[in-house]
Amino acid sequence: MRVAVEVLGSSRESHMRVNREQMLAMLLHPCSIEMGWRSSELSKFTYDSGEMILPRRHVETWARTDSLHYLSVAISDAALRAACDAGGEVELRGAPKLVDARVSALVTAVNEERIAGFPSGRVFLDSIEQALAVALVTGHAVRHHSVRVYRGGLAPARLRRVTELVHAKIEEELTLHEMAQCAGLSTSHFLEMFRKSTGESPHQFVMRQRVERAKEMLRDAEMRVLDVAVACGFKTQQHFARVFRRICGASPTAYRYEVLR
Repeated sequence: MRVAVEVLGSSRESHMRVNREQMLAMLLHPCSIEMGWRSSELSKFTYDSGEMILPRRHVETWARTDSLHYLSVAISDAALRAACDAGGEVELRGAPKLVDARVSALVTAVNEERIAGFPSGRVFLDSIEQALAVALVTGHAVRHHSVRVYRGGLAPARLRRVTELVHAKIEEELTLHEMAQCAGLSTSHFLEMFRKSTGESPHQFVMRQRVERAKEMLRDAEMRVLDVAVACGFKTQQHFARVFRRICGASPTAYRYEVLR
């Protein structure tokens, strides 16, 4: 866990930030902040000392404030994965005002440890990080399906080449013959070995990769759902919505709302 005190100075201009790691922010002084997904459309929030923000990860967030003094806590991907029973990557819903007594108590403990000069050492912070990860995954995670690991099948290098091919042609038609050829196998042998490697058919794998790409693009509030569908290789928005719902348990619009709210 990385802990820091950060200050955003007075400015009439909007500041844009994209968090590459999962962050939590606790305000150290009362303040007002204008925030939003576009610099031209900001909403005003007023905070007391001790209130928290759960920023959206990998999404542009614009902010304007006279003075912002806050404790920044970064939670590692390893801690989040460990807190998720199903394993795999974890996505959290953003919250401009996070109301969660358990998370608040843990972040307050981190701040008190910081003020005291971190006397308890690394083990204390690691324990707090794990507890924070559990609290966030339990109360604020977006539904996510993990990828199981299977034994046997394609050699790692062959599976990696096939995966890279799928990503490279995510917007295009991709045939089973092309995938088998990439792996250097006959079509029938490839089908058998691929399923042993992934637990999926090649078609299921391709659809899931397209949906994963779509999830990344849906974090951009300005992109139309139709444009996302086309960019991810779906011929119609209806087919995109049907596949997305089957894999994610929600429609693309509902998923976007959960991630961006």
